[in-house]
Amino acid sequence: MFNDIGALELVTLVVLAVLIFGPDKLPKVIQDVSGFIRKIRAFSDSAKKDIREELGPEFKDFEFEDLNPKTFIRKQLDGDELGLKEIRNGFDLRKEMADVTDAVNGHESESASGAASGPSLTKGGGTDLQKKPQPPAKDERPPFDADAT
Repeated sequence: MFNDIGALELVTLVVLAVLIFGPDKLPKVIQDVSGFIRKIRAFSDSAKKDIREELGPEFKDFEFEDLNPKTFIRKQLDGDELGLKEIRNGFDLRKEMADVTDAVNGHESESASGAASGPSLTKGGGTDLQKKPQPPAKDERPPFDADAT
């Protein structure tokens, strides 16, 4: 329940409890709090039991932790019936990002060179097979298009 509380935080809580309630009333407060937590747990367990009984026998294996989206997805993808691991392993994000970056900067990548080698139409209506976009010089800024932003 309190997995992320360290020793220093625990000591601080104990000192605060002693200062607030005093050493005389502290055992009674601890008993009251622990009894309250037991009642809440019993109420929660009975509510879960009632819900399982109302759902019927087909939901016998139903766990309320499955309602958490992360747990539900992790449980569903353990079988990997859709082949998602194969897709994930076959997808090279760095190569795809490099292709997109090259396309944005006007460079031609290796994978796009075959697709871009076909004739392209120019403004005059003819084809231009030899013209390739030149990369900007080192100190030169790329052209700015106000309509694109």
